[in-house]
Amino acid sequence: MNFLETEDIEKSNIFEHLKCNNREALILQHLAKKFVKGQDDILVLELLQELYSSDNYEYLNHLNEIKILLELGWLHQQSFTPIKISEVTSLELLNTAVGLSPSLLKLLQDGAVDVDLPDIKPYADHLEYLQDQFYRIELYQKMSTIRQNVHEHSLGIDRVQNKLQLLEKRIQERVKQTSENLVLDKFFKQKKMTTLEQVIFIALLREEYSATDASLREMNALIDLISLDEYERIKNRSLLEDGSNLLNEGIIDYEEMLNPFGGISRAFYIVDDVLQSIIHPQKNKKVRRLKLNALMETQDIFELVESQTTLDDVVLNKKTQETLENLMRQVDKEVVNRLVEWGIKDKKAGIDARIIFYGPAGTGKTMTANSLAKSLKRQVLSFDCSKILSMYVGESEKNVRKIFDTFYELSQKTKTEPILLLNEADQFLSSRSSGITSGADQMHNQMQNIFLEQIENFRGMLIATTNLLENIDKAFSRRFNYKIEFKKPDEAQRVRLWELMLPAQAPYKDDFDLNLLSKYPLTGGQINLIIKNTAYKVAVRENPIFALEDFIQEIKREKDANFDSEKSMGFLS
Repeated sequence: MNFLETEDIEKSNIFEHLKCNNREALILQHLAKKFVKGQDDILVLELLQELYSSDNYEYLNHLNEIKILLELGWLHQQSFTPIKISEVTSLELLNTAVGLSPSLLKLLQDGAVDVDLPDIKPYADHLEYLQDQFYRIELYQKMSTIRQNVHEHSLGIDRVQNKLQLLEKRIQERVKQTSENLVLDKFFKQKKMTTLEQVIFIALLREEYSATDASLREMNALIDLISLDEYERIKNRSLLEDGSNLLNEGIIDYEEMLNPFGGISRAFYIVDDVLQSIIHPQKNKKVRRLKLNALMETQDIFELVESQTTLDDVVLNKKTQETLENLMRQVDKEVVNRLVEWGIKDKKAGIDARIIFYGPAGTGKTMTANSLAKSLKRQVLSFDCSKILSMYVGESEKNVRKIFDTFYELSQKTKTEPILLLNEADQFLSSRSSGITSGADQMHNQMQNIFLEQIENFRGMLIATTNLLENIDKAFSRRFNYKIEFKKPDEAQRVRLWELMLPAQAPYKDDFDLNLLSKYPLTGGQINLIIKNTAYKVAVRENPIFALEDFIQEIKREKDANFDSEKSMGFLS
């Protein structure tokens, strides 16, 4: 009422809190009078024409005052398609409807910008402390939203920032007065976490408690939360990159996936042991998740593979690379969620994909499977299918089931989703015998029928490698979602393979030219073997220097011992 009735606007009780000039305050007073008479909003054009003269369009000179009030947060747009104030010219606002913002109405009601925080007193328990910390994140989010939608130097940010500083000071004072052990505060001190690291951790913890859409888990969202400007965004990325304190200390981790637009996104989460210790501090015994490597000695079927390479380290044919990238998009969690929404996929089911990698030996099928797992942050349980008959003579059919039963058992015990890699799966996948003439043929067909049944019902991600796709039984071919061909590398790819595999620290003769070596039609596996054999030969010399002739000798030896149909050797034209 004081604001409505004051003729000298600068003498009103709240003028000092508005942080604007006399003309801008008069606009707010005019709108407040309309508001108490039942009018929520008005076109900017009508508002200015009521306040200022229409002669020579004089009212247009006051358009910038409307924009400033929008930036300050005292006005807001009454529109279904709001625009970013910082990105528009004043003239664009002329036919926009505006009204008093909730912030101004609160100021008019309370007479001050911020309501005083309650008196400082000790925290009653851990949850009361968390409540203040989560409110702290809300204020960080408000600041982030204001920065993205209005001029970053607006007083809207100053008000929220002032409130945040008061809250953080209040949290510190209450912690000092609290005799009870506050688990989260103790954890921060033990790990020597900086203020920004604490904010990231609390934001992720809040996501766990609130079960929201996980909007704050994404890397850019977390960086925006703690950064005031572009310079700080660049600087603060280091807090969430490999090698950072939060990742090195095993406090948080991330899932890295190719998003549907071809980029890589990271979704962060608090490591399970840490999360349980914070959420359930009263539990003395930690519930530890079993690790796959701890269970490997209990079985004799699989080899556990921890890949050191990602898809970025693999040199592949362009078409193969594109197919793999498309596969990565198909298993992205956002895509899977869409499939669940459309009713195509069961909500409880994980990522299901049955894949065949086919092509000549040495073209990188196994390495790519392991690298794909690394890119998906998965482990690999690898089985050599060529051993199935020799390992389980007389029980091959029974032990085909055992392969899959053991895989499911290991996955369930460890609560993980490893990839099942079936290497050299030719005999599993080859065409079944139609005219059975022996017990061996019958056993082979029975084994394949069971394998076909297991593939049909498989839950998870399976990759089978084979050299010859044309020999695969059609019934198997239909069960695989993806059939990805691995071709022998062309010359450009061979140059890249030589560059990656040649020892970087070794000495080479001045005339050494790997472009000449790339003329030889070799696979990646052959190049790797030739480099190793050459290195053993050179290392025993008194003057161990690599020469082009050393590699050519090993190339010829490799080709002479190769059973491939290729006979030609030498430089390609």
